[in-house]
Amino acid sequence: MATKNLSQYQPDAIPSAQGMKFGILVSEWNNEITFALRDGAIQTLIQHGADADDILVRYVPGSFELSCGAQLMAKTALVDAVICLGCVIQGETPHFNYICQGVAYGLTQVSIENSLPVVFGVLTTLNQEQALARSGGILGNKGIEAAVTAIKMVALKTQMNG
Repeated sequence: MATKNLSQYQPDAIPSAQGMKFGILVSEWNNEITFALRDGAIQTLIQHGADADDILVRYVPGSFELSCGAQLMAKTALVDAVICLGCVIQGETPHFNYICQGVAYGLTQVSIENSLPVVFGVLTTLNQEQALARSGGILGNKGIEAAVTAIKMVALKTQMNG
């Protein structure tokens, strides 16, 4: 069980998101969970200065498709970072392992190949209860954490590029 609330952070330590452009990809699978992650991410970006018009939200069928969606967004959208939100809940077969490993590897590759922050906001839980706890429940909202990560990474890239 996680011991950290995913929504807790020091707001004063987050750079302003004003002028930054974000892409958010949301898996439609487990949408009770992923749409809550999306809402948390959008609210956090706006809270830190992003303009709603600078947030592009798109949907993919499942978490496995986040990698291709991120690549499409990296190549065709004018975004400074892509936030990928999904939820994979372990079932009775090894399917869970293949999906989680594929998504993690795929998103890493998209990030490296495009020199673009691609944020892994994918819940990989053992059951629905754990997913609910991490999408606005007792352990906070991973979408908030993903948005904070995206802001920090865009700020870092801006600093590094001078």
